[in-house]
Amino acid sequence: MDKLVGLFSSVGRIELRQDQDAVDRFNYRYTVVILSIFTLIVTTSHYVGDPITCWTPAHFTGQMVHYTDDWCWIKGTYYHPMKEHIPRVGEPREFDVNYYQWIPLFLMVQALLFYSPSVVWHTFNSRTGIDINKVITAASTLGEVVLEKRETTLKHLVRYIDNYLDKHRDRTAEASRIVRLQRFLAEKCCMICVGKRTGSFIWVLYMLVKILYIGNVIGQLLAINSFIGMKHHLYGLGIFLNLASGKDWEESPVFPRITLCSFYMRTLGGNNHRHTLQCVLPVNLFNEKIYIFLWFWYIFVLILTSLNFFSWIFKSIHGVRTKFFKKNLVWMERLSARGNTMADKKLYHKFVDKYLCADGYLIMRLVALNTSEFVMSEIIAALWDNFKKRQPASYEHGLLENGGYNDFKKSSEKDELKDI
Repeated sequence: MDKLVGLFSSVGRIELRQDQDAVDRFNYRYTVVILSIFTLIVTTSHYVGDPITCWTPAHFTGQMVHYTDDWCWIKGTYYHPMKEHIPRVGEPREFDVNYYQWIPLFLMVQALLFYSPSVVWHTFNSRTGIDINKVITAASTLGEVVLEKRETTLKHLVRYIDNYLDKHRDRTAEASRIVRLQRFLAEKCCMICVGKRTGSFIWVLYMLVKILYIGNVIGQLLAINSFIGMKHHLYGLGIFLNLASGKDWEESPVFPRITLCSFYMRTLGGNNHRHTLQCVLPVNLFNEKIYIFLWFWYIFVLILTSLNFFSWIFKSIHGVRTKFFKKNLVWMERLSARGNTMADKKLYHKFVDKYLCADGYLIMRLVALNTSEFVMSEIIAALWDNFKKRQPASYEHGLLENGGYNDFKKSSEKDELKDI
């Protein structure tokens, strides 16, 4: 019980993190809460009342009845239709029921597996040089503080993001064809070339976490079938079709309420008597409803996460990213919808392709999803102002070389130190 309380407490701490989108929270937060509640229900049903009751012969004493219930609970029972003859020794059985003792532990393992991709994301994200959760937490305060503090917060936030975006860039002026190809693929196809130097490390990491969520749901659907011994993978759909067609809620052979238990009881004199008893499993009333719900929930989460993954892939395409940033800069009156100068166009493409890249896009999208579009647009506009301010005046004449931005940034930093 203490472990369950600790699990609920850890779920409460998850609420503080804001560095993933709503679909991720369906996986590592809401599903974990649901599984924790179901674990508590099933565990309680095991220890409150009798999880199994077997119909014993009249000559059984109280100790023999207690022994029979414990033996059948530990060793497991088997299901056989009431209309068929009870199988003899060596004859095949319809369905062995030997999993219900482990369902609380199985549910806890399922909850941990749903939470594990989030642990991977938080662990590796904290080692990339930028904590997205801190960025979003700071961005969420922009709409709450007074104007002076708001400007200070925005300034520090932009400096923090700029420090990450700028320090990991590859500014080698002369590069081989392979390096130039890597840069091109990193700009156009985020997932092909991975690395901090190409500006796609965090983006690829986040997509891999999405794949882990999808793989986890698929694996758990298969694990459920293997754990409880189902012969098909459409258990929940079959129940739904029966209810939709007006059929009664039939007793499932997967979660039977009435089972059989066969065992030998040794008596004095060396005689072993075989007993086949009929047992009632009230706990399967909960187990059946729980796994029907979980089957539909997992299918829902799988579809939702898959659509979300492909949506991220589509929105991260170079052309879509370019339009995304331009829309926000136009909204903040940094660019015009049409009629921008050639210098602004070149500077804008450098801003998107060389400066922000896929990692900057991911950070801005997560800021928008966890705060608001307006806050994200303000940060993009501030990053644009900061980036444009640091460009050499010669850029307007098309004289900016590969190392110009880096050299200018160093000189501007020296000027700031003089002012200080």
